[in-house]
Amino acid sequence: MRDRSIALAACVLAGLLLALAAVAILSLIARAPLAAVVGALGRPVVYQALAVSLGTTLVSAVIIVLTGTPLALLLSRRFPGRDALEAFVSLPVVLPPVVAGLGLLLAFGRFGLLGRFLSVVGIEVPFTTAAVVLAQTLVAAPLYVIGAKNAFERVDPDTLDAAATLRASPVYAALRLVIPPAAPALGAALALAWARALGEFGATITFAGNLPGVTQTMPIAVYVAAESDLDAAIAIALVLIVVSLVVLLASRALQVRATLQ
Repeated sequence: MRDRSIALAACVLAGLLLALAAVAILSLIARAPLAAVVGALGRPVVYQALAVSLGTTLVSAVIIVLTGTPLALLLSRRFPGRDALEAFVSLPVVLPPVVAGLGLLLAFGRFGLLGRFLSVVGIEVPFTTAAVVLAQTLVAAPLYVIGAKNAFERVDPDTLDAAATLRASPVYAALRLVIPPAAPALGAALALAWARALGEFGATITFAGNLPGVTQTMPIAVYVAAESDLDAAIAIALVLIVVSLVVLLASRALQVRATLQ
């Protein structure tokens, strides 16, 4: 009887959480007629924000893979200070995004730690498309790095020992023995990182601002349009929901595939 009561209470609590998510999403769908949403998708603010988001997140994903994969390989090995380094890498996940954006602004601003040197050669990073890419990369990269690190740790160490015995270089071992078996898990981690970059708001608006067609991403466009053009805001929000759902389902499928290998 007691177990049944606990199970019932757990179901009720779980149902409340699911209901909260369902109400929020269904309210978006029910608020605007389909014709109004389709019409709003053709407005400049919508397709400009979509183009900026897709372009910047694609560049961010490439940067994350190129820089995050070697870091994940490093973190998959045991060495003094690894836990501290992993905690530092994961820090942007728990930081408020606006703090990350402020840090980037203070680093790359005209009088910032790096910006003062960049401005000498005429390079201005804040409030440009490059700033959007940097903000997205900073907040999304940890999701890929930690996922990739966990995947690399599952590689059979005996295989690596055998490769070392045969005098295979670490680079060869990584490219031929470590990364290929982990490919599905890497794909899942990258999908989550890309979805996080797509939904980034706080760091982007703090560091890159809100310039339509330049730095105005889809989340920023939703925030701005909600004050004056609710149909456009809902249209962008629905696009974000659909894209995010597809990415999450793809990530889940890749995770299942990685588990079965």
